[in-house]
Amino acid sequence: MNYTYKPSGVCSRQIDIEVDGDTIKEVRFTGGCAGNTTGIASLVKGQKVDDVISRLEGIHCGFKPTSCPDQLAKALKKMKESK
Repeated sequence: MNYTYKPSGVCSRQIDIEVDGDTIKEVRFTGGCAGNTTGIASLVKGQKVDDVISRLEGIHCGFKPTSCPDQLAKALKKMKESK
């Protein structure tokens, strides 16, 4: 399954997710801090969707109420709802 999410409140403009069953195959961020988003994408590859949600949900970026990892968790939750 492929899913595209438009994050809000962060520098990244789009998150593209590819999932096989309940395992993340690929994540690509458009925009944002390249080192951080590339690192996040690499770390979540091969992980279970629910595990990634529980680890990333609620992370803040400085004084912002959200972050790119938190937006990825939100994207994964929306993707699960759309199934």
